[in-house]
Amino acid sequence: MRAHLLAARLAGPVATSREASLRSYRLFAARDPRVLLGLDPERDWGAGDLLALMADRCGVSADPRHTTGPDVIDPDRTLAGLDAFAGRLAAVAERRAPVLLGTGHPHRLLGFYAALADALSAAGCAVLTPAEGISVDITTRFGLRTYNLAYVRRVALVCEGGGRSPSCATGAHTHSPLPVRTVLAGAAEAGGPLPELVIGDHGWVCGAGQLGIEAIGLADTDDPALFVGEAEGRVSVAVPLDDAVRSSYYRPLTRYVLNRACLSR
Repeated sequence: MRAHLLAARLAGPVATSREASLRSYRLFAARDPRVLLGLDPERDWGAGDLLALMADRCGVSADPRHTTGPDVIDPDRTLAGLDAFAGRLAAVAERRAPVLLGTGHPHRLLGFYAALADALSAAGCAVLTPAEGISVDITTRFGLRTYNLAYVRRVALVCEGGGRSPSCATGAHTHSPLPVRTVLAGAAEAGGPLPELVIGDHGWVCGAGQLGIEAIGLADTDDPALFVGEAEGRVSVAVPLDDAVRSSYYRPLTRYVLNRACLSR
């Protein structure tokens, strides 16, 4: 697995630039909601604090003078994160507890999460799909956009264009926590169960963790919110890896995680 992480550039030198990572740390320090992803940090995190945290959790260079070029993720930290991630899957499967899976990176990560949904369902977990079709207004760099919540292979995502349009086959990219808040509110209003574990990325993880629901997910070097959430105890596991490589490159991770969680069929 370590060799695959490096060969696929899921870890090691990754496509995410150092410039993008440092910019995210500065924006997070300024409490910009675009990079908070729904998290309300308990402490004041300066850009230097965030760089030190990301060096510890991801393996990026801790040298503030390193400002250009590709960023780096330590593959051993990725493996440790995947092992911890698998441990949380095993625990929720043992309890047969309800789960929710959602992604802001559906073009890349839908297959990864869908395989987890299938395995957890086979283990007796209820894979929740509340609030399907509900509209969510999200502020983007292009202005306010209306998206609809949808489930593809029992993984929550948002779609443009309303309803089951062709765009729903893959969904839209988003960092917003509003989708998970809407889904959880819909589950509560319907009197159905709330998830005991939320699995995903971006706002799905931070938004759920901020509301006190256990959350685990994947995060790149320019997504400090998940690692801050982990450091402050509101995200159970944040796995450092490039979250935007080819979707097929995540298949070995699926097998690895399910084998570690004893959920392979």
